[in-house]
Amino acid sequence: MDFELKTLNVAAAASEKCDAIVLLVGEGFKPGKDALSALAGEALKARHLETKPGRLLQAYRAAGIAAARVVLAGCGDGSGKRVQAAVQAAVGALRTSGVKRLVICLPADAQEDAVRAAVSATAESTYVYVATKSKPEGRELERVTIAVADATRHRAAFTAAKAAANGIEFARELGNLPPNHATPTRLGEEAKKLAKAHGLKVEVLGPKEVAKIGMGSFMSVAQGSDEPLRFIVLRYNGAAASEAPVVLVGKGITFDSGGISIKPSQDMDEMKFDMGGAASVLGTFRAIAELKPAINLIGLIPSCENMPDGRSVKPGDIVKSLSGQTIEILNTDAEGRLILCDALTYAERFKPRAVVDIATLTGACVVALGGVRSGLFSSDDALAQALLDAGDTALDPCWRMPLDDEYADGLKSNFADVANVAGRAGGAVNAAKFLQRFAGAYPWAHVDIAGTAWKSGGAKGSTGRPVGMLVQFLIDQQGTAPPKAAKAGAKRKKAA
Repeated sequence: MDFELKTLNVAAAASEKCDAIVLLVGEGFKPGKDALSALAGEALKARHLETKPGRLLQAYRAAGIAAARVVLAGCGDGSGKRVQAAVQAAVGALRTSGVKRLVICLPADAQEDAVRAAVSATAESTYVYVATKSKPEGRELERVTIAVADATRHRAAFTAAKAAANGIEFARELGNLPPNHATPTRLGEEAKKLAKAHGLKVEVLGPKEVAKIGMGSFMSVAQGSDEPLRFIVLRYNGAAASEAPVVLVGKGITFDSGGISIKPSQDMDEMKFDMGGAASVLGTFRAIAELKPAINLIGLIPSCENMPDGRSVKPGDIVKSLSGQTIEILNTDAEGRLILCDALTYAERFKPRAVVDIATLTGACVVALGGVRSGLFSSDDALAQALLDAGDTALDPCWRMPLDDEYADGLKSNFADVANVAGRAGGAVNAAKFLQRFAGAYPWAHVDIAGTAWKSGGAKGSTGRPVGMLVQFLIDQQGTAPPKAAKAGAKRKKAA
């Protein structure tokens, strides 16, 4: 789908050649003499239209309006969140109407957040998964014009939103693929194609290379599957070589049966979404390669399946991580942290300014935050605030969770340096405390997307989150001083 940003007032939008026009009507809307705003004014006066976000009124072949279909959509105070709701409702109403060219007319006083929201909401509402359907129905909408009072003023926000939308769609497509398609090998191939198309650097390591490096914890998860593991290293160089990179680490469990600690069969099909962190890293690179910000970026994706087999790791087994720390595996279904910990140790070699890992890590985070906000844990206040701000800007919000030292007490083991699980209480925090042990050499944040990476029920499918937040965070990093790195030994001791 092609987006364009255009300077158009309501009168000019009414004359624009298109199949449909969406006029966002906010609080304090004042109609002019043109046909489109007059139509909205009459509807408001007659109380047939409300400005509450999501409320719609449709018209067909209205006099003086070039578009055959008109949708009047309430957008409240015109903020990004309200515009998002309005555009989702309006575009959703037109989804199967045969509309190919659409004009979305924002309020005259629309700010950057409204422009971003209009683009992201349109892309989200028109996404169609077709990869494995025998008779796929493609996306009908081909061209969307975002009409604003001054296109020049909003150009940067529009460009960033469009790139983020492309990255989100890329992540959604990977996340929605079935697990017999989206194998670790396939993820490696997708990374190579992405790198070739956008001038990125990539390495895809297999079992022999990973064994040589010494990633014993990662390897233990993969050993029960016939699918070979892959460790993907992506690089984007947009700044001077001397500038420390940001490192993104994405959990890439392409199917999670739970291993020997097998999951219940109900909804196990949704465990194909357990590579949502990996998909979000690839989607973020897709967007960053388009935007070309002045930063250096590394992506690390440990990817494998977690399957029950005669070779599978067992509860009670002890493995040695890349950091040298030994881990007692009490529950094989707590596998995400076992592959992430080796990737976090590997990240040290890049001397990063910050490391952010993204993972569908714990059901406990779903219980805590549901599907609205992702869970955010961080050892660095400045990094945490930057991610919170980016999430708010991108309408992809997260919520900071605690990392008190006492939460690590349940991870103590009589037989190894650390256990991979603690009790049920505070499960999302316990998992983050486990990861923190391996992330002491740099400012670190962990984003638990177990509740936000996909939806269930009738709307089942990948959301592409938190690509929007990550892209905005990376844009914001340009020209900023890196957080002050902590001493590795001190941090690890505190997290133990």
